[in-house]
Amino acid sequence: MRIVLVANLHHPTSGGLRTAVDRLALGYAQRGHAVAVLVPGPRTEGDPADVVPGAVTRLTLAAPRVPGTGGYRLMDPWRVRRLLDQLAPDRLEVSDRTTLRGLGRWAADRGVPTLVMAHERLDRLLTQWLLPAGAARRVADVANRRTAARHDLVVCSTDFAAEEFHRVGATTIAQVPLGVDLRMFAPDRRDSRLRGELLDRSDVLLVHCGRLSAEKEPERSVDALVELRARGVRATLAVVGDGPLRDRLRTRAAGHPVRFLGHVGNRTAVATLLASADVALAPGPHETFGLAALEALACGTPVVASASSALRELVTGGAHGSAVADDAASFADGVQRVLAHDVDVRRAAARARAADFPWAASVDAMLGLLAA
Repeated sequence: MRIVLVANLHHPTSGGLRTAVDRLALGYAQRGHAVAVLVPGPRTEGDPADVVPGAVTRLTLAAPRVPGTGGYRLMDPWRVRRLLDQLAPDRLEVSDRTTLRGLGRWAADRGVPTLVMAHERLDRLLTQWLLPAGAARRVADVANRRTAARHDLVVCSTDFAAEEFHRVGATTIAQVPLGVDLRMFAPDRRDSRLRGELLDRSDVLLVHCGRLSAEKEPERSVDALVELRARGVRATLAVVGDGPLRDRLRTRAAGHPVRFLGHVGNRTAVATLLASADVALAPGPHETFGLAALEALACGTPVVASASSALRELVTGGAHGSAVADDAASFADGVQRVLAHDVDVRRAAARARAADFPWAASVDAMLGLLAA
């Protein structure tokens, strides 16, 4: 098949969506399909004629930055349609519900089967934009009905992600969990030297890995660290990531052992950081899967996550971590419950949980849907 994946909000410093698009594309190509990935960028690059079986061809389309998002861009749908006409895909996979939400109509007019990946909960995102919960739900319901009607299939990674589509009676819903690179993210990445440098004079190393933006609520990780210190737990927090809330978080963390490491682009370095920690914190209440948390688990690092998110399906309690209420005290409680387990037990439990989610299984499931 000739498969084209199209995504907005795909950026060098973005996380889960970028990882999912890139890993699925690579998996399709490794199975012999001709794959093109079309994403926004500062300039138009790439040639549709370069798309060949067994390889991934990356195309960027010049698009303006969205103010206040830390560099995200949104493509002009009409320019995307013109490029798709040149690419002539057999299948179209859309990872966007903003400017590209109408691509299902383009595909239907040309007889191209299409699916849309629901990487976010629209009703939750709208509440972040200061809409009251009731209004956000009504707006999301209208948009989600249209999304489901315009595409052959809506693919969600968790029950949590699928809830808003089931609520409007959509029937063309499939569920495919995302995956993790179990070679890259592994317990043997643990680095005692790095761990010692980050701990300084502390005993427990916490890590927050993710974009520093409002919907991720990273301030809860800082507040949990402060709460643990107040309880006498000698902990340090390493914050891996960047975003519009960086300066505000630095101010909030002033006087506390919080290390801001910025965006770490090297995946091996990220794996080493995760494997070297005792507990990973995932406070985002709107996560529809939680790839960073899954990567931590694969590294043998238990996770304490928001029970308001899809991570309650991934982190189910016990030695590998827990999903807790959205406040600092509950996160501190979760960390202390994890630390009560023997270190070898909790690291083995975390790795075992992640082993259920190899990328190969995600790729095979998606190709089954695309073929059908």
